Amino acid sequence: MWVIAGLGNPGKEYEGTRHNAGRELLLAIEKRDGTKGKLFGKKALVVYPDVYMNNSGGPIKKLITSKKELEHLAVVHDELDLPLGKVKISYGSSAGGHKGVASVQKALKSQDFVRIRVGISGSTPSGKLKRPDPKKIVDFVLGKFKPSEQEKLKKAKKITSEALELLVTEGRDRAMNEINSR
Repeated sequence: MWVIAGLGNPGKEYEGTRHNAGRELLLAIEKRDGTKGKLFGKKALVVYPDVYMNNSGGPIKKLITSKKELEHLAVVHDELDLPLGKVKISYGSSAGGHKGVASVQKALKSQDFVRIRVGISGSTPSGKLKRPDPKKIVDFVLGKFKPSEQEKLKKAKKITSEALELLVTEGRDRAMNEINSR
């Protein structure tokens, strides 16, 4: 059984923000493609830690009690190092500066879990990453998506849904190969 965690901040004031992209996309996918205890017809526990992003590790640690369970943990989160509309899957990698992921890694004392990284940064007309000014990152991630970004957000939801379906039905390697080759 997969445990799938959508990282984000709780509370109305954070709804629609870039930092909540993972949490909100997972919620929409669960509503559309999930039933009680299942996602895409497979056993899965979908969770949304009800703590601030940077404290996500504590609640997730309570659900993961063995190495086998750890191998079936997927964390869906926002990613500054990807442009909006892009999604990548990683396994066993560093937090890359993401404090929510770092909290999970610290609590579990491991990096050995799946991360579904949902891009939130801008891009150039040719599609290259355009990260926000380092001095404005906090304002950027806590800022809401603009109406002009909704089409790319829909694309990210579609890819995230495909990534999760592949993950729970066909496994990590197949999901990574399929999604990361796009």
